[in-house]
Amino acid sequence: MSVVALEIATPLDEERVRALRAGAKVLISGRVYGARDAAHMRMLAMLERGEPLPIPLEGAAIYYVGPAPAKAGHAIGPAGPTTSGRMDGMTIPLLARGLRATIGKGYRSQEVRDAMQRCGAVYFGAVGGAAALLARSIVASRVIAFDDLGTEAIYELTFDGFPAIVVNDAQGGEAYVRG
Repeated sequence: MSVVALEIATPLDEERVRALRAGAKVLISGRVYGARDAAHMRMLAMLERGEPLPIPLEGAAIYYVGPAPAKAGHAIGPAGPTTSGRMDGMTIPLLARGLRATIGKGYRSQEVRDAMQRCGAVYFGAVGGAAALLARSIVASRVIAFDDLGTEAIYELTFDGFPAIVVNDAQGGEAYVRG
């Protein structure tokens, strides 16, 4: 069993994502968008109205997070993953528009796993209960849309070696099944 983590950077291209396999450890660097339930609902409403989204989806990664306020001298407060299944009903339209990765905790629905295979996307699992530790891998943070939503606004985050595991790969593999 390998303990070496793959270093990956955003934006993610489809070829790179399709090469990832369930169970692989990764260190993610680059721009990642932080968004959760309320931001997803607004983005879907914008898509239904034919409006452009406030973030580019092609090659993007979304971290399901609602970070706590940052202390002085820190880029972000504790930033743990939110349960991903809550976003399942809103994820497929984003995958169809080029979203390459989502990051959270817990299981994804069969519909989302099927869409990841069709679209060439991956789901990364972050460790729940380690919000302060994960925040150390986020070196910059700013709200870029829906600031009225508070912690559910859309954040632009800069990751530097953010640790995660490939839970669902683009080939249909699932780390929770493999163990």
